[in-house]
Amino acid sequence: MTASKTDIPSAAAAGNRHRRFRVESMAMELIFVALVIVLIFAAPGFASINNALNVLRTISMLGIVAFGMTAVVISGEIDLSVGSGAALGGCITAAITAATMATIGAVPAVVVGVCVALAAGMASGYFSGKIKQLLNVPTFITTLALLTALRGVANMITGGYPIIDLPDWFQFFGAGWFLGLPVPVFFFLGVFVILHLVMTSSTFGREIYAVGGNAEAARLSGINVARAKTGALVITGLLAALSGILLSSQIGSGNGTIAIGMELDVIAAVIIGGASLYGGKGTIWGTFVGVLLLGCISNGMTLLNVSEYEQYVAKGVIILGAVMLRQYLDRRGT
Repeated sequence: MTASKTDIPSAAAAGNRHRRFRVESMAMELIFVALVIVLIFAAPGFASINNALNVLRTISMLGIVAFGMTAVVISGEIDLSVGSGAALGGCITAAITAATMATIGAVPAVVVGVCVALAAGMASGYFSGKIKQLLNVPTFITTLALLTALRGVANMITGGYPIIDLPDWFQFFGAGWFLGLPVPVFFFLGVFVILHLVMTSSTFGREIYAVGGNAEAARLSGINVARAKTGALVITGLLAALSGILLSSQIGSGNGTIAIGMELDVIAAVIIGGASLYGGKGTIWGTFVGVLLLGCISNGMTLLNVSEYEQYVAKGVIILGAVMLRQYLDRRGT
């Protein structure tokens, strides 16, 4: 059977739509590649191996939290407390290590400190989820309160001064090298792979998308909406604490002032990566690209001697532009 004349144009049109879909769905990847090319020629030293490794180390702590935040945003919620949660995680680890190292040994002290810090991060996420479930308080409000409360607890633990009584080898995890790469990069890639698989290949991941897309329809289909949202918040709290531990390892102390403003960069990376603040849309891969894009922009502007204040303006423009681009692509059916 041969195709009719009317079939040929429609087939061609379908092919064009498919190609357009492929190009538009990779918009951020194409923008990232274009940005890297521009910076290679415009920013002195940007293309060096040392600078590339520096960018990877810098974005690793941010990316670890951003992957968790992606699940939260897809579920239709938000977590503004991740920066303070990171600071608290680092301070708990340092405080417990310093207090117990002389009695139980350095390795057990660090292990106990890390476990308590991770548990505290998970508890923070669980608290936000339960408040949402029991009192229907938006997580925006709950985590906004935790943003200041957790930071306050971190500074109470340290007394306002960095805790520096840590074993020298502890810095390996945040400032060390392994197989020619900064150690935090391995944590960054590990979290990326795990959460990518969780969000694409697990029942929990499918529940997160369903809850974010239409919570009532998800509930009627038998999904425990509160459990899914709380689970996403717990994961993000855990990853915020992990990021804080790595940051404290990098600077060699527990400090309540680290990760100030991290929540804004994390949310920016998630939005740039294509997640919708309305819920139901987003990918871990998209956030991966968003983190790389933000890291290259910050690094490039630093190499070009752009002032810190101008960098804030540029980030704001980038976030707004990413949202506008995503809305445009969504209207075209991407």
